[in-house]
Amino acid sequence: MIQDTLTPPTPQIARLKADRPLGRVSAVQGHSLCLSGLSGEARLGDRVRIDRVAGPLFGEVVQLEEGRTVVLPDEVPVGVALGDSALLLDAATISPAPGWIGRVVDPLGNPLDGMPLASGQVPYALRAHPPAPAERRALGARLETGMAAFNTVLPIVRGQRLGLFAGSGVGKSSLLGHLGKNMQADVVVFALIGERGRELREFVEKVLGPEGMRRAIIVAATSDMSPLIRRRCAWAAMAVAEYFRDLGHQVLFLADSITRFAEAHREVATVSGELPALRGYPASTSHMIMSLCERAGPGAGSAGDITALFSVLVAGSDMDEPVADILRGVLDGHVVLDRAIAERGRYPAVDLLRSVSRSLPDAASDAENDLISQARARLGAYAASETMIRAGLYTEGNDPDLDTAVRTWPELDAFLAETEPHTTADSFARLGLILRRGVGGRGHARNEQTGPGQMTKANRVNQRGR
Repeated sequence: MIQDTLTPPTPQIARLKADRPLGRVSAVQGHSLCLSGLSGEARLGDRVRIDRVAGPLFGEVVQLEEGRTVVLPDEVPVGVALGDSALLLDAATISPAPGWIGRVVDPLGNPLDGMPLASGQVPYALRAHPPAPAERRALGARLETGMAAFNTVLPIVRGQRLGLFAGSGVGKSSLLGHLGKNMQADVVVFALIGERGRELREFVEKVLGPEGMRRAIIVAATSDMSPLIRRRCAWAAMAVAEYFRDLGHQVLFLADSITRFAEAHREVATVSGELPALRGYPASTSHMIMSLCERAGPGAGSAGDITALFSVLVAGSDMDEPVADILRGVLDGHVVLDRAIAERGRYPAVDLLRSVSRSLPDAASDAENDLISQARARLGAYAASETMIRAGLYTEGNDPDLDTAVRTWPELDAFLAETEPHTTADSFARLGLILRRGVGGRGHARNEQTGPGQMTKANRVNQRGR
């Protein structure tokens, strides 16, 4: 009877041990610490607590040698002295719980919003394996996104993994925030990796707001934090997503950004002694990114799915830089945000011709696929002749296909900017109407009024709400 009334111990109590190995700081090399006395006990990835005069300092074992253990601390090791004791701890885990919804936490599971936070009963490993490939389901049904472009020409389906490629200041975070508020999902998990500290509160209060936070969990590591913490942010957020997936929920995972995740890994790998190979990135970067992405996707058995968007910061619109190249090869599609489109006032600045969703054609009916093909063809025809049109060299009547593309372009471009909460059926109905109106008639004068350098009413409204 007494045993029935006892509650299970918390994960923190369950991990307590009567004794733990103790070492000493034997050298400080840059930001890394060399410990003695732990060679036969320490393992890669184990946590270590350094007891310095200024207070405890935590770190992670990143390199093992005979008679020496190298630790990278979570903070700058100011105040560490030779001979300081080093207590060996277990590898870091995180223990999510349903009460985490609506909260902001750090990669160690500590609250960042100033309120107490209860951990769950089951610790999740930060670097877990994905479900067995033979047991995973296929991609699921199309999801409502609240955005015309993603409801039609770039569909997102349940369990799909997409890359979001953009430069800085092109509207990447705003797009992720909009999807986090409006996309169909039970739980939304954000991984804010290396973000500016001042932007965290702005993202919570303005981008998401109370409505978006009702189903969201934010795992954040700001840019001033150690590369260990920034790298751990992506793993911890994915572990939180896996927890809710295992409960049977449909989870939306949004990571911003994988570029900073790769940069943090590069810093840790350098301390570990790994040499650069991919334009300054270590060779293990590919595996690190791919193993993170593979953890998302369709679940197995009674588990839910993790639909994921991974953003990439592409410097100078270089789509062939290492991180973008790695992601593009492992994901189920990619979305490109173009600075030139953003500069003329259209948000989201999606470049449809450079974006692709590999859920097509299965995610749409034959009639819907026909509309998508028509839209792409007309945008492609306009883009191929845009220089000529801008220079005033276009004359209507010489090319019927180009004439149709020119008549369609203003409305089609404005359609891609629509962020009203329309359903997929409504969005396809709007797209079909636009494409039918572009056939026949004279519309060049209208195109001159709302050409590439002008903003339509829909664009102006969308820009004000950005």
